[in-house]
Amino acid sequence: MAILSIDAGTTGVTALIMSESGEGLAKGYREFPQYFPSPGWVEHDPEEIWQATLTAVREAMQGADVPISAIGITNQRETVVLWDKATLAAPRRAIVWQDRRTSPLVVELVNAGHEDEIRAKTGLGLDPYFSSTKLLWLAKNEPEVWSGVQSGKFVIGTVDSYLVARLTAGKSHITDATNASRTQLMNISTAKWDEELLRIFEVPMAALPQIVPSYGRLATTDPNHFLGLEVPISGIAGDQQAALFGQTGFEIGDNKCTYGTGAFILTNTGEQRKSSSHGLLTTIAWMEPDGKITYALEGSVFVAGAAVQWLRDGLQIIEKSSEVEALAESVTDTGGVLFVPALTGLGAPFWDPYARGTILGITRGTTKAHIARATLEAIAYQIRAVSDAIKADTGAKLESFRVDGGAAANNFLMQFQADSLGIPVIRGVNLESTAIGAAFLAGLGVGIWKSKEELKSIFRTDRIFTPAQFNEWNYINWQRAVKVSSGWATQNS
Repeated sequence: MAILSIDAGTTGVTALIMSESGEGLAKGYREFPQYFPSPGWVEHDPEEIWQATLTAVREAMQGADVPISAIGITNQRETVVLWDKATLAAPRRAIVWQDRRTSPLVVELVNAGHEDEIRAKTGLGLDPYFSSTKLLWLAKNEPEVWSGVQSGKFVIGTVDSYLVARLTAGKSHITDATNASRTQLMNISTAKWDEELLRIFEVPMAALPQIVPSYGRLATTDPNHFLGLEVPISGIAGDQQAALFGQTGFEIGDNKCTYGTGAFILTNTGEQRKSSSHGLLTTIAWMEPDGKITYALEGSVFVAGAAVQWLRDGLQIIEKSSEVEALAESVTDTGGVLFVPALTGLGAPFWDPYARGTILGITRGTTKAHIARATLEAIAYQIRAVSDAIKADTGAKLESFRVDGGAAANNFLMQFQADSLGIPVIRGVNLESTAIGAAFLAGLGVGIWKSKEELKSIFRTDRIFTPAQFNEWNYINWQRAVKVSSGWATQNS
């Protein structure tokens, strides 16, 4: 038996076919375009996500001629998609999680005194990151589109919901509890849409998907619309929750960090919903078929791999992202250069949508190698800041750190991360933990695996990075640089 895992990320879709022994049999991948209609705005065309999905799945299926027994879906979270209930066509492009256009709305909601109530119900502070203010922005700025939502012509969902609709020819309109927990419209204690939150953000409940567990027999694909496959969709989770599951972070205190476009740290807190007073998010890690909820604390760093992409595409100091490691290692230090990669504001634990990217300490002797090294160090420093917040919230220092995602292949970054945290960094053989987690959930959902204990035996370690000496003063200086970047867009507006 084989499982098809669809990982719909921020820049592309990966399709992974996995055997019941956990072996990756074949993979397909297709990027899709990014749209930046205004400064701070980020959009995707839903149809292009769907076509990338079909292409990636076809490629994977051509590489492994095996029957598919289950499908798992994992996806970029918080991104808002609208589509026609009958035709499945999108009336406008999706608004992506990175989008900052709702910053003024966030200020209005904070000033109106809503933040404490929203945080109490959702575990999330007010920030443009989440789906809620994106929908409120649409209601206020695109009345023609929003009238379609109010009339029932258009429905609303995150990327998982949209893909399920396309896979099932519109028969299923669902989202799992992890994705719903990131919309800021669901009460994470009850795993239900909250009427008061819907009123604040002006969202009609009828347009929202049904909230379902993270695994089980959730829907079935339509063979006429999905490559001839009639297969149960039996696992769904937001990408970061799926990565925690793929890293087998099943016990309280287990953690992981995924280095993708952004970087995301999750720590399992079990059935206890633990609130943060240090800039972290409380989120649902997964929900069992019987309704039992496992929670996590999360630190969301908005720019990680995207900073390296900027070196490649913006500054053009490298031709391929993989070149950054050798360039950074060509110098022994940053030459005093510090980089705050607030290219789309700052996430946890700072939460400043008005921060902007800042490079300090440049001299006549600064080279592209110093900037490359400062970029990788900055990624690690952001993770260090989140780790310090986790320690402050839980009272316990992390004992080790499991990592995955594309940038985790960078040995310099992983060693510097271990040094800055002062704990071992454990890298698995397979860095695609999001896709693996979706496959694990799907397999559990149809009984390919009977328990989480079975899944633990599948995880394999590639390398452990042991911490070496670290200059704490460099991190203190970087925190000073963060203060310089803070509120920059407001000061210059």
